[in-house]
Amino acid sequence: MDPKVQTCLDAAKQLMEKAISHLEDELLKVRAGKANPSMLDSVMVDYYGSKMPLNQTANVNTLDARTIVVQPWEKAMLEPLSKAIIDANLNLNPQSDGTVLRINVPSLTEERRRDLVKKAKTVGEDCKVTLRTIRKDANDAIKKLKANGLPEDEAKEAEAKVQQLTDGYAVKAEKHLEGKEKEIMTV
Repeated sequence: MDPKVQTCLDAAKQLMEKAISHLEDELLKVRAGKANPSMLDSVMVDYYGSKMPLNQTANVNTLDARTIVVQPWEKAMLEPLSKAIIDANLNLNPQSDGTVLRINVPSLTEERRRDLVKKAKTVGEDCKVTLRTIRKDANDAIKKLKANGLPEDEAKEAEAKVQQLTDGYAVKAEKHLEGKEKEIMTV
């Protein structure tokens, strides 16, 4: 196989891996009713005048399926951490006991579960659109190589491999989506 074609295929594969990785990260943000430390990943805390991610100012753990515990590294940070969690609009209400913040994660209603499934499907569809865009870009690159002298049969073979890659990553995306949907709908 032509080295330029292989480079094109490798680049497409790398971009598709990134798309799946991004999908996984986005699906982690869709809460499934269980307490998960990653629920607080987007929370930014005012730490002595600069904004920092909450997980860089405190330990975040789960106590059980419904409780997240935030233990600040400095006791003086309890109030700013609490305020940051409330301001993040996550519908979470931290309770302070003087040393740690406890956050009770409310159980989800059936309607809210359906909304979260829709949100997860939207994220999944965005991933599939990204995969198709990567496929189109790779095929365009192959067509340019063909115009510059790549034999027709090699170009067809390369396009088939790009389609194979796309199909494989679309299946991976679908599996992630199905898993998340099952997780959300499980009471």
